[in-house]
Amino acid sequence: MKKTLLICALFIGITTVNAQTKEELKALKSAKEDSISALQSEVDALKKQIEKFPGWHYGAFGTIGANISEFSNWYAQGTPNNSAGNITITANPFAKLNREKFFWYNTANINLSWVKFDDKDDPTDDNDYRQATDVFTVTSLYGYKFTKTLAASALGEYRTTLLNNFNDPGYLDLGIGVTWTPISELVVVVHPLNYNIVFFSEETDIFDSSLGAKIVANYAKEFGKLKLNSNLSMFQSYKSSNLSNWTWTNALAYEVWKGIGLGFEFGLRDNKQEALNFAEENVPDGDPKPTFDNVDNDLQTYWTFGLSYAF
Repeated sequence: MKKTLLICALFIGITTVNAQTKEELKALKSAKEDSISALQSEVDALKKQIEKFPGWHYGAFGTIGANISEFSNWYAQGTPNNSAGNITITANPFAKLNREKFFWYNTANINLSWVKFDDKDDPTDDNDYRQATDVFTVTSLYGYKFTKTLAASALGEYRTTLLNNFNDPGYLDLGIGVTWTPISELVVVVHPLNYNIVFFSEETDIFDSSLGAKIVANYAKEFGKLKLNSNLSMFQSYKSSNLSNWTWTNALAYEVWKGIGLGFEFGLRDNKQEALNFAEENVPDGDPKPTFDNVDNDLQTYWTFGLSYAF
């Protein structure tokens, strides 16, 4: 009986010690996590202070996504023998110079993707990767400061595709006006004098260069491990509303581990010239030729989700 009581007492004592040790470890872990959070906040604050100093600041983040698959004799689906794949690459690099009297901001947006679906039972099926998404934009903005938030500015912006129909069409905006920077994360460009040059390879009455107004707004912000970049670019033609266009792109990246994380990007665009050119190239035989007055100018959209990496 005494031995039994002694064993029970030892068991209760060991359990109590383990329980106390576990609680102490939890408390220590919580304290360490609080310390890491506090240090990260201090690092972020120092980073913001450094970015306020004049000089060049460089950076980039983007998304990389890829998946491949292959099926053999998988009879439950309509194409039992097939191979498929998808590759996506996006990048949002920037180089910014900020001096006491002037600034020079350079940014780019690149989004490329390829897809393939090879039905091995169909000898006429295309088994190569095909271009799916193709976006390329580069912007350069120079400003001479009147005040801390207002500057006279000149802008150059070029937009086209890289993989297919490079510079056909291509758009080059050149203009002057003012730039407003109410906060460090927001840049608003208003250029009432802007010439939109359109490049194209074939003679057509669809694409036309014109004088107009240019408005650009860019917001870039870091919320801890979350990075956000939103850019709106609008051109309003003085010649005709059919020659106006706008593009709005948004990129988000959340860091999970050492620069690697999840990335999401989506874009919207309205361009009646591109809509009419596409409709004209794909009009069925015998149908009337589309015009600016009757073309279906649907909103253009794209989105991409995958792994991201911050440089």
